[in-house]
Amino acid sequence: MKIIVPMAGRGSRMRPHTLTVPKPLLPIAGKPIVQRLVEDIVGVCGQSVDEVAFVIGDFGDAVEKDLIAVAEKEGAKGSIYHQTQPLGTAHAILCAAESLSGPVVVAFADTLFRADFVLDTSADGVIWTKKVEDPRQFGVVKKNEAGFITDFIEKPVEFVSDEAIIGIYYFKDGENLRKELQYLIDNDIRDKGEYQLTNALENMKNKDLKFRSGTVSDWMDCGNKNITVDTNSRILEFIKDKENLVAKSVTNENSHIHPPCFIGEGVILKNASVGPGVSIGAGTIVEDSTISHSIIGESTHISNFNLHNSMIGNHVKMDGNYTNLSIGDYSTLEK
Repeated sequence: MKIIVPMAGRGSRMRPHTLTVPKPLLPIAGKPIVQRLVEDIVGVCGQSVDEVAFVIGDFGDAVEKDLIAVAEKEGAKGSIYHQTQPLGTAHAILCAAESLSGPVVVAFADTLFRADFVLDTSADGVIWTKKVEDPRQFGVVKKNEAGFITDFIEKPVEFVSDEAIIGIYYFKDGENLRKELQYLIDNDIRDKGEYQLTNALENMKNKDLKFRSGTVSDWMDCGNKNITVDTNSRILEFIKDKENLVAKSVTNENSHIHPPCFIGEGVILKNASVGPGVSIGAGTIVEDSTISHSIIGESTHISNFNLHNSMIGNHVKMDGNYTNLSIGDYSTLEK
């Protein structure tokens, strides 16, 4: 099986954090978003993954090496493709045309999920979904009594369904998907100005391909600072009994850690209260501070702060009394 991960967008809603790091590489509970996504998909698929292909923008050589390492950690080959124009979901997937063969999972790298089902690989396709309160901002599906999808609708203005597509798809035949995507491009078939995957899915359904939905129990977004901090706290709660979250090299001087927290290698805590729901990157120093439900980057120095619902980047120096912050890399706050 192959996994295709379109992730060319930098994530403008996450600035300043995405000015130096693409959004899918921002850390959640100590791992990049995209790494957690790939790991979760491998767990649900229940079979070996041969290749993970990433569709990216101009992110630089260092990012490409990091992505290759994500694939290799799962025992898979890593491939890099580039999308130079934001022309829609169908166009993004087609940028990885050379990898569209055999069974394929397509996963857009801006969401994380929890699911307790095993992928039905006998179906022509499986679409991951979650019921939402306001479906107008999502692609949605309608199903028949047998559980097969009957309609794909992109961002409906009028209510047709509240079962939203979360951005993860299984296709039994990747080559067939490639042909349908190419058909949209060749015939300039657009929806709301872009080439949409939902149009390809509708065409495939009309050719009698059978799609089921795989309903997830939790769907977590990383679209802005507040949502990302909340996702970090939720993931920490999910994995607290499965992963070693506090590195052995952490220095604890008169400090209290309230789990669940991720605390990276070489972190120094002095007269601090940390947690719950906190992730702290490697090499960071926290002193005379209280931090809860926040994400702190690597090699950052925080002193005399009471932080909650905050996201602090890498190489930041902070000394003050602010309580709710979103600070990018290489910033300094001092009294």
